[in-house]
Amino acid sequence: MVTPSAILQFTPFIAPHHHRSKIPAFSPKPKKISSLFSVLAEKTSRNHENSCLNSRPTNVLIPDSRCLLQNPHKLNQKRGIVLVKSMDSESGLTSTSLTSTVVKLLHLVVSLGIILAMDNLLKKAFVAASIKFPSALFGMFCIFTILTVLDSTVPNAATALMNFFQPALLFIQRWLPLFYVPSLVVLPLAVKDIPAASGLKILFIIVGGWLASLSVAGYTAIAVRKMVNTEMIPAEPMAKPSPFSSVELWAWSGIFLISFVSALLYPTVLGTNARTCLPFLLASTVIGYIVGSGLPFDVKKVFHPIICCALSADLAALAYAQLSRSGFNSVLGYYLTKASSNPGAGDILMGFLGSVILSFAFSMFQQRKLVKRHAAEIFTSVIVAAVFSLYSTALIGRLVGLEPSLTISILPRCITVALALSIVSFFEGANTSLTAAVVVVTGLVGANFVQTTLDKLGFRDPIARGIATASSAHGLGTAALSAKEPEALPFCAIAYALTGIFGSLICSVPAVRSSLLAIIG
Repeated sequence: MVTPSAILQFTPFIAPHHHRSKIPAFSPKPKKISSLFSVLAEKTSRNHENSCLNSRPTNVLIPDSRCLLQNPHKLNQKRGIVLVKSMDSESGLTSTSLTSTVVKLLHLVVSLGIILAMDNLLKKAFVAASIKFPSALFGMFCIFTILTVLDSTVPNAATALMNFFQPALLFIQRWLPLFYVPSLVVLPLAVKDIPAASGLKILFIIVGGWLASLSVAGYTAIAVRKMVNTEMIPAEPMAKPSPFSSVELWAWSGIFLISFVSALLYPTVLGTNARTCLPFLLASTVIGYIVGSGLPFDVKKVFHPIICCALSADLAALAYAQLSRSGFNSVLGYYLTKASSNPGAGDILMGFLGSVILSFAFSMFQQRKLVKRHAAEIFTSVIVAAVFSLYSTALIGRLVGLEPSLTISILPRCITVALALSIVSFFEGANTSLTAAVVVVTGLVGANFVQTTLDKLGFRDPIARGIATASSAHGLGTAALSAKEPEALPFCAIAYALTGIFGSLICSVPAVRSSLLAIIG
């Protein structure tokens, strides 16, 4: 390829036509002029070389062929400098992103650790003082009060506190359904001593009671809303957790395989069977939830992620029971031991239930303006729905002839698991495993049928739809509705928390407990 420099150096100088006769042939002057043009051509060549370097992307290793003939040594030298700078900038970005990831992880660990430690300390304090009132509920009131006082005195401090605990709140929101799973996983143990006839009666109360509670809460909200006629305002935006990634799925799959094989070869390598089985049973539960969450929406209508989650854990327990010849019921016993000194995978998951209650304080504070504006609709509907749920369950249980101990166990069917377990602890002879299972099944019924039922009943107002859903199907119903109707999410979150709160407060009154027991018989 002939360069512009070569053309200018070897082409004879040709003067303009009107000066041609004045320049003698072979005179030394054209040589000087030719030398001048050579210098200019060299500068032109150098500029062209620089433009070639500047026009190419810094991360491309293959140079432009037009630039190769200029000066290969200089070109490679300059390109080396550019590539080193590019690599330095890329390594700097990688280092920065790694540091940012580590900082975010530490932020999550610290914020979530504080909430878990607070829940644990409150539990121990209430047990030491022989107080039966739910400790997490007391902690929630304390957090909400602190945030409210700070907001009225030092608003920046309240905002900073909310921002500090945001990673923990997103973690709880992301994994919330997983904390309900243990009661479904060990359902075979919970119902093995229950007669089939009683099981059918309980199922009838679950489905019929859910529909009745949904209707009562919805119609109450509509009636109060017509009376107060408060104008709707946009709710505060609520952060959403990130979706699950394939890296998480593969990581948990690796944990499952390694721990499953280790448990088969060394059944007590971690001290006890429950501790040794904990890693692979926990991993199988998480894998089931991640896979179930990724299913198409139409499939999830029937096959809810929490069902996939429970089946995954049960299949892992069954496989281990068959290969180790230890018995399926024994492995389920390892899953949920209810012993703090020897915890299983289910105990670890249910240990987060108290933190869920504490997180309600932040959700309610975030939506405090909405709560204040629609206080009449929200509080009236939630109180009516909570009272109706408790007393209607007691009455229907007696009418269908359900055993009193089983009726007591399913009283808080519309209240979230953490507080439902606290409520039945007020009564004697309750089956807490059955309580947790009934609460989760109620949530599954609501998650699958809530939108269709709301449409059939003619509930169009997002306030009525949100309150009716959360008051009848707590967290699982809330997750299902808010996925399709984000405008109802704030009302779901508020009603979800307040239903459990009022249910616990009502049952903490001795006169109320006595009246419920009198109805049950």
